[in-house]
Amino acid sequence: MTAPRQTDPVKNALPAPVEINEARNRRVAWIVTASVFFMLGASYAAVPLYDLFCRATGYGGTTQVATRAPDRISDRVFTIRFDANVAAGLGWRFEPEVGSVTVRAGEVKTVAYTIRNLRAEASTGIASYNVTPETTGGFFNKITCFCFTEQTLAPGEARTEEVVFFVDPDISKDKELNDITTITLSYTFFPAKSATKPLADAGPLAEPRAKAPGSVLK
Repeated sequence: MTAPRQTDPVKNALPAPVEINEARNRRVAWIVTASVFFMLGASYAAVPLYDLFCRATGYGGTTQVATRAPDRISDRVFTIRFDANVAAGLGWRFEPEVGSVTVRAGEVKTVAYTIRNLRAEASTGIASYNVTPETTGGFFNKITCFCFTEQTLAPGEARTEEVVFFVDPDISKDKELNDITTITLSYTFFPAKSATKPLADAGPLAEPRAKAPGSVLK
């Protein structure tokens, strides 16, 4: 008489292959879903974080913001050039009152820009900026600026805006910048996203780039 077959309690405790696969698939699906949400959140967070990084380091030609003038002026002299641009879709004329100025590091300068709406209807723009060479961004400080503020101009309206700035005297501590004598501050006005009129219907364009006078203010 054959003895009854003994069952292995350990073997019977293991889930069936189908159950193992289903559990693995659920785990993989959860990981993929969580990764997608993480990457989506990271992409939104990257924009403000990148902006903060640029402002803190001057990376990409981003200038610094100062609340007061430095306490010393050095003998090192720079020529600051001013570049004014208008993006497609915004019918404005935009130009600096002077093409360039000469300053000593630590010396505060004020330069005015004029903007004019060339269209027969009100429009809104916003300005961004950078400096070149980009490596000087961490030493170019602005006390007053009209950038990142929406400007709404009535038909034919002209307005004057000022930028107050200085070059940090500590720029001389960076030996890699010893050969720099000219810095260009460049502004570009873009149509503001809050504008009610779509760009495709915005009408004729203004001059894409304003030619500043060639005079030098010392």
